[in-house]
Amino acid sequence: MLHIFVDADACPVKQEVYRVAERYRLEVTVVANSWMRTPHGRGISLQVVKDGFDAADDWIVEQVEVDDIVVTADILLADRCLKGGARVVSPTGRPFTEDNIGDAVATRNLLADLRGAGEITGGPAPLQKKDRSRFLQELDKVIQAIRRKNPQPTE
Repeated sequence: MLHIFVDADACPVKQEVYRVAERYRLEVTVVANSWMRTPHGRGISLQVVKDGFDAADDWIVEQVEVDDIVVTADILLADRCLKGGARVVSPTGRPFTEDNIGDAVATRNLLADLRGAGEITGGPAPLQKKDRSRFLQELDKVIQAIRRKNPQPTE
């Protein structure tokens, strides 16, 4: 069954994920390093992982299966999940795919080097309304593609 994993500690689109999951009756696991409030709705669970570098990422990679969906802005986590056959969408609606993940990792590494050298200060731009809309469209598109590929039996 299609499952959505949310790399939740800094995820600004959790509410959007919950709404989409409810509409499609999908399971959602919110993965975080500390407790956070989640809706008491059907199919939404919180997995709190131990503190530690990449603990949430490691847990997600261990759990994710082919055609599960991972919502993350972490490019290295996206790369690991893609290798496991998952689909990955960033909170801005950018899909990570086998075709673009290499460029994304290279850009991430370049920007990390520039930040380390003091050439770049500051982080990503705040999420805009258009980003949320693009995220919702992309998440819906990915769910539909997976469902076409793996039709569910009717009852």
